[in-house]
Amino acid sequence: MKNNTNLTDKQFQVLRFIYKSIREDNLPPTIREIANNFKLSIGAIQDHIKALVHKKFISVTKNTSRGIRLVRENLFKIPVLGRVQAGMPIYAVEDLEGYLDFDEMIFPEEGVFALKVKGDSMIGAGILPDDFILMKKQEFAQPGDIIVALIGEDVTVKTLNKRNNNYFLDPANPAYQPIPVTGEVSIVGKVTKVLRNYK
Repeated sequence: MKNNTNLTDKQFQVLRFIYKSIREDNLPPTIREIANNFKLSIGAIQDHIKALVHKKFISVTKNTSRGIRLVRENLFKIPVLGRVQAGMPIYAVEDLEGYLDFDEMIFPEEGVFALKVKGDSMIGAGILPDDFILMKKQEFAQPGDIIVALIGEDVTVKTLNKRNNNYFLDPANPAYQPIPVTGEVSIVGKVTKVLRNYK
């Protein structure tokens, strides 16, 4: 995940670790747990903690082993890299349109991006026009995975399936036809989450 804060890389990593502990385990880590995770001294971690407090990302209750608290919300952002066609493929342009905040929903991993859906070919899979999909960049997928695929210079979102030893990109709308996977088709990533864009 790109560091879009005013933190050093190590401060950002420490903050991510604290954030993940609180969001996933519902428990802030101790200084020793942080030090053990990063294989750093207690003193080095205390310096990072002081910097995070100074920059108003966290607060620390004195004389409490698990006294770290998050101060700022929306700490981690996922870049929106344009639109993806759920219909006929469209020209693939990786334009940064902004960022979406998902810290209350998920903890984003490296290589996760958001794309805005255009078209209605995946409505049967619950992917509607103007929804956001989160995509994990990878070059492989299993049949049944909903993927983002590159067809020549066009990008589309479909379900990867295999029939009679042939692969297809299947829509989830009977108005559209499956797209055979040929040599010009490559997998860009796997869809990990769909976020409804209520307008």
